[in-house]
Amino acid sequence: MTRRSSAAAQNDYLKRILTARVYDVANETPLEPARSLSKRLSNQVLLKREDTQPVFSFKLRGAYNKMVHLSAEQLERGVICASAGNHAQGVALSARRLSCRAVIVMPVTTPKVKVDAVQSLGGEAVLHGDSYSDAYVHALELEKAQGLTFVHPFDDPDVIAGQGTIAMEILRQHQGPIDAVFVAIGGGGLISGVASYIKAVRPEIKVIGVQTTDSDAMVRSVRSGKRVQLSDVGLFCDGTAVKMVGEETFRLTRELVDDFVIVDTDAVCAAIKDVFQDTRSILEPSGAMGVAAVKQYVETHKLKGKTFVAVTCGANMNFDRLRFVAERAEVGEQREALFAVTMPEERGSFRRFCELIGPRSVTEFNYRISDEKIAHVFVGLSITKRDEVEKVERNFVRHGFPTLNLTDDEMAKQHIRHLVGGRSELAHDERLYRFVFPERPGALMKFLDAMHPNWNISLFHYRNQGADYGRILVGIQVPRGDSKAFKEFLATLAYPCVDETENPVYRLFLR
Repeated sequence: MTRRSSAAAQNDYLKRILTARVYDVANETPLEPARSLSKRLSNQVLLKREDTQPVFSFKLRGAYNKMVHLSAEQLERGVICASAGNHAQGVALSARRLSCRAVIVMPVTTPKVKVDAVQSLGGEAVLHGDSYSDAYVHALELEKAQGLTFVHPFDDPDVIAGQGTIAMEILRQHQGPIDAVFVAIGGGGLISGVASYIKAVRPEIKVIGVQTTDSDAMVRSVRSGKRVQLSDVGLFCDGTAVKMVGEETFRLTRELVDDFVIVDTDAVCAAIKDVFQDTRSILEPSGAMGVAAVKQYVETHKLKGKTFVAVTCGANMNFDRLRFVAERAEVGEQREALFAVTMPEERGSFRRFCELIGPRSVTEFNYRISDEKIAHVFVGLSITKRDEVEKVERNFVRHGFPTLNLTDDEMAKQHIRHLVGGRSELAHDERLYRFVFPERPGALMKFLDAMHPNWNISLFHYRNQGADYGRILVGIQVPRGDSKAFKEFLATLAYPCVDETENPVYRLFLR
């Protein structure tokens, strides 16, 4: 495309955005400061709260702008779309407003909250395939078979223009300088609209696209100079899980977007927590990608005193996912380090190791006796900066505890932390107790100090759940003749506890 034709196309999108019909159904969303995050990053971070739309996503804008431009005949026949969930709700609500039929094809992996929302708005939900691309192919088949009009979620000028109204609002709401706007990318409709408006009105503002490590079709396409189709996509950030970006969105993104940031799952989980702490709202993973990118961008470029906008583009979160998000946020915030530590299987080694930890909070501890000479433990520790991890590792090794850093090991974070244990022939005279510990420094050392030196810890499981009290499962090898002393130990300790030695689950899996 020549410079002249490119400028004409850009001017066309500016006109489309300025005249877009979105406010019949969409709201002008707030541009809010993330005060705590801004203070922590030493940069002003503003959140464009598209998660507060009636369908909890920006997708309503583009869907309605497309559908309101359809002919009466097309609306009478009905519309169809393929969507990972948010565009689906936008189409369903728009169809209800325009009194037309809406068939919505969504991947089977779509969170139930999004499927239920589509149906509650009157949309006919059809689940097909594992990704948006699979659903898209099926939707094209149904379009022909039923004579419906296809409403594309991103690769359509009217849809792109509808999403571009977000940028129009941002520049109207913040009159001061903006250094960059961070926008999540799935198929590219949102960033195409945002970039089209910003580069036409305030070209000095950088537009930075955000993708995840396992769904980076746009980044690969721009780097290759042609659209690249991924063989598979990640499912955590389901709203941006697109195998192949659109033709028009690829053209606009390649021409107008200044830079890209690729974030991982842990960073997104940490960003969800950041936004919650500032707004008390819970974003879906795709909705938090922009915030994760701001944090990464600031750290990479060592920036201070800048103003950044992150589009929080969705909040259709399945409640069941929160467990995973909470688990991974600490690592994503670079506030938790994970290690596999080898120590001699002898009395006092556990205590020596705990003394090395010092005042640092233990976030997790998994251990099961399995060998007469050495023990392997899974340990999580709180940190304040990522560079502390290597220092902690070196300190353990220097004091005779060989250590493996697991902080970036996906299998360890996903699975191994839950599988440390099993039966052991060495665990004779073992008594199993559940204790409730106060979550404060020194609680574990108080426990160890009160223990008889002849008793050995054969099992230990603890995970910080963010409460005032921690729940710990402990196996202690107590000779039968020490029963009275053990009772006195429990009474002196004054921690609430439950004897689980006869628990059938313990007998099946651990004894």
